[in-house]
Amino acid sequence: MKKIIIASAFVLSMATIAFAGTPTIVSTDMGKILADDNGMTLYTFKKDVKGTSNCYGKCATAWSPFFVASGDKASGDLSFVTRKDGKMQWAHNGLPLYLWQGDASKGDTTGHNFKNAWFVVKQ
Repeated sequence: MKKIIIASAFVLSMATIAFAGTPTIVSTDMGKILADDNGMTLYTFKKDVKGTSNCYGKCATAWSPFFVASGDKASGDLSFVTRKDGKMQWAHNGLPLYLWQGDASKGDTTGHNFKNAWFVVKQ
């Protein structure tokens, strides 16, 4: 059992690392939207406020925070917010950005309007 917990923690930490990068713009059926550097759609959360993430625990498992990578530079509408644990997360117009576990391929937008709380960032 202990090995499973340690292995799960390792996998989760590696997933967190994989979600670091720089936002980019991709074309989808919804038009041009904001995505991570692998083309995966980025979302904002209705319960967040400018400069503050309100997605932790189970929420952050399903909606992975889009973390800032070392050396990333923000400009224009893009900025950084600091999470409760001190990690830096990308933001658009001050609202934190997330990746949705339900998206499988570049340009997927399956999380848009999920529970009327999650939205793609149109460009």
